[in-house]
Amino acid sequence: MRNERRLLTLILGTLLTMLTASCGEEAKEHIAPPIYPKDSVSMMTSYGVNTLISDSGVIKYRIVTERWDVNTIRMPNRWEFMKGIFFEQFDEQFHVQAYIQADTAWYYDKLKLWKLRGRVRIRNNNGLLYRSEELYWDGIRHELYSYVFSRVTSPERTLQGTYFRSDERMTRYTVSNSKGSFVPEDNTGDDKSTTQGDSTTIQAPIRPAAVKHAKTTAPETTSED
Repeated sequence: MRNERRLLTLILGTLLTMLTASCGEEAKEHIAPPIYPKDSVSMMTSYGVNTLISDSGVIKYRIVTERWDVNTIRMPNRWEFMKGIFFEQFDEQFHVQAYIQADTAWYYDKLKLWKLRGRVRIRNNNGLLYRSEELYWDGIRHELYSYVFSRVTSPERTLQGTYFRSDERMTRYTVSNSKGSFVPEDNTGDDKSTTQGDSTTIQAPIRPAAVKHAKTTAPETTSED
């Protein structure tokens, strides 16, 4: 009798162990891997984009890019331009005021903030050229700024520094921790004067635009205000 009880106990124990292992394997097999923000995919991808962007019903920019991803899953929502981007910036009369380009770019829709990285270049119709590796463009404050090395070259001067801030049209800008050279307006004394200090603020001369009206047949895309 005792042997039968021991055998029954052994059989029940073995069956319980097998059932427990089977349930564990089944549960483990159906567990999905975790989802991280970096795994989220774009909601829309467009290729070969050449389009106009308006603000409050007024056309402000033309965007040209090889690839445009719209991601509404990641927070904050963003547009991604991983193949480079090129802007044309217009005034109220649809005259081209500036050209902007970068190797990569992100636009955070709700923040109205652009982040440009990799060979960032800006050239306006006053002959000013800006070069850096990173630049932020605040659409709410209507200003540009950078915390990395930047170089600003104009017909009158060349400045460089590790902090840059400017209005959208690059007519008034500040370069901090800067050094550079410029030609004095009275053209007396030495050919060039050199300035070096913590901060240099420049009010650029405003020249009349000599650019023809831009023409395009691209569809208009309205950005959210």
